[in-house]
Amino acid sequence: MAMSTETAMAIKSYQNQAEALVKNYLLADPFIPYTSVLGGIFACKVAYDLTQLISTFYIKTYNGLTKIQRIEWNNRGMSTIHAVFITAMSLYFVFWSDLFSDHQHTGIVTLRSSQFSIVGLGVSVGYFFADLGMIFLYYPTLGGKEYVIHHSLSTIAVAYSMLSGEMQLYTYMCLISEVTTPEINMRWYLDTAGHKRSAAYLINGLAIFLAWLMARILLFLYMFHHIYLHYDQVIQMSLFGCFLVFLVPAVLFIMNLMWFGKIIKGLKKTLAKRQIEG
Repeated sequence: MAMSTETAMAIKSYQNQAEALVKNYLLADPFIPYTSVLGGIFACKVAYDLTQLISTFYIKTYNGLTKIQRIEWNNRGMSTIHAVFITAMSLYFVFWSDLFSDHQHTGIVTLRSSQFSIVGLGVSVGYFFADLGMIFLYYPTLGGKEYVIHHSLSTIAVAYSMLSGEMQLYTYMCLISEVTTPEINMRWYLDTAGHKRSAAYLINGLAIFLAWLMARILLFLYMFHHIYLHYDQVIQMSLFGCFLVFLVPAVLFIMNLMWFGKIIKGLKKTLAKRQIEG
């Protein structure tokens, strides 16, 4: 009984120490950004492994793929899960939360943040780090220079917003564009699985067109308008923050327009083939 009591006391002591570690360090305000980034990287690893595990047992096509195709398959599963998470977070902060509302808060909108908004950005930074690492490791299979530019700009802007607390509204507006990622990945999955002529492929193509138009074209135009209306608040940020607000969305918008042109061409080509076959 004495030994059992000592063991119980030792376990309780370790538990208290673990709780103190989590409370005083991992979840303490100064460490939340870094904890969130590490959590994002860990979540990416879990998502990658889960995609591999589920695909191995439930998707027949997967086992017939080459090694590099399986790596890209798993990577796209990881990016899809991140896209769902960050899109939900971004929609909440931009359209439903009072954090950035002009009516519910006083003060400069470009300097507002919360622990919750910091956590969301930290997880996203962790994803961009993980994905960039894989892009460099398997370059150019998982993406060429345009992906490196896109991810590098995104990582710098999101990380700065997370650490400084500046421009978080505009950062989340940009991250809403991740809503197009699941459709883009589904297109690759259907093509790789040999379903390029299926109705699902066509429907997915239309979904890409609509999502891209809404999230990467029209929403960006709305953001530029918002920046214009709140210019006096934008310039209250640091010089580097202002630089990022004016540069990053503009570069991403130009890239979005270029990709949108390719999407339209691809959709027209698919519809033309359907008409001929019909």
